[in-house]
Amino acid sequence: MIQLSQIHHVAYRCNDAKETVEFYQEMLNMDFLVAIAEDRVPSTKEPDPYMHLFLDAGNGNILAFFELPTKEKMDRDRNTPEWVQHIAFQIDGGEEALLAAKAELESKGLNVVGPTEHGIIRSIYFFDPNGHRLELTIVKGTAEQMKQLKAVAPAMLEEWSVTKKAPKHAAWLHEEEFSGLD
Repeated sequence: MIQLSQIHHVAYRCNDAKETVEFYQEMLNMDFLVAIAEDRVPSTKEPDPYMHLFLDAGNGNILAFFELPTKEKMDRDRNTPEWVQHIAFQIDGGEEALLAAKAELESKGLNVVGPTEHGIIRSIYFFDPNGHRLELTIVKGTAEQMKQLKAVAPAMLEEWSVTKKAPKHAAWLHEEEFSGLD
């Protein structure tokens, strides 16, 4: 049986390796760990020069990027709304830290959305120079709330797979946010 210990890294494409490293260093204080560059892809052996970057996202989490200079400029999947695919980072320090992070990012010229309430978390959102949506979040949920969400998850998935309509088992997560919108 496979036993995962953690995600080693998650890799995304970037337009410019140097610009990407500088963004994550300046905006999110990430440490630049490793750069690997080759003229051939090790797994497939195809000729395709690349720069592969690794940044420390804290607690053993690594965020990686590839710059691919011989490929067309990257774009995003136009069939997927830009809010769907994102990288979420947890920060400590509660609401005060989240608001301070928002103010800091805005002072550095970023457009930041939020805070947005999600019941068990609260988040802010912004984009990196490659168009990847980023989220900074604080955890607000209790152990009991997480237990409740885990308990209803299978029923929600089953209902969704049949109806393709939002099940209401966990509607309490956004009730305050959406009250008065109907």
